Amino acid sequence: MKKTLLIATLVCLISLSFAFQQTQVKYENLKVLPKNTTKKEMDSIMRHFSMSLGVRCNFCHVRGNDAQRTMNFASDSSKNKIVARNMFKMMNKINKKYFKPDDDDNRNLANNANRIPQVSCYSCHHGKEHPENKPPAPTGPPPAGGAPASGERKP
Repeated sequence: MKKTLLIATLVCLISLSFAFQQTQVKYENLKVLPKNTTKKEMDSIMRHFSMSLGVRCNFCHVRGNDAQRTMNFASDSSKNKIVARNMFKMMNKINKKYFKPDDDDNRNLANNANRIPQVSCYSCHHGKEHPENKPPAPTGPPPAGGAPASGERKP
């Protein structure tokens, strides 16, 4: 009887340990992101893309052909996804060239208030689908000695 109870307890404990283990998600068609990207990392990256561009998942991803209308995240049929990949590659090249993480200036974030931040999607997009290609119009009076507003003469 004691032996049966002991075996049953062990089986239950082993079953519970398997139930609480997190399974590693295997993403398909990762061409820029590392193949071993975890679900937590992927959620963080996609949230950053979404917030930086002010868009939702369907901006880059397409719906599947099923009745439940789930997203087909692996599909490359969206031109926005192709553009996003190219932008991500460009961003990585810029950061690798100009913002080396092993530099003494960038190593200790807590003690380095003058650290130059890395380039991200938000650096250009500022929450808009497409980055602006010109500065915003002035909202107040021009600075002293600055260029006159249109139609005005400089004294």
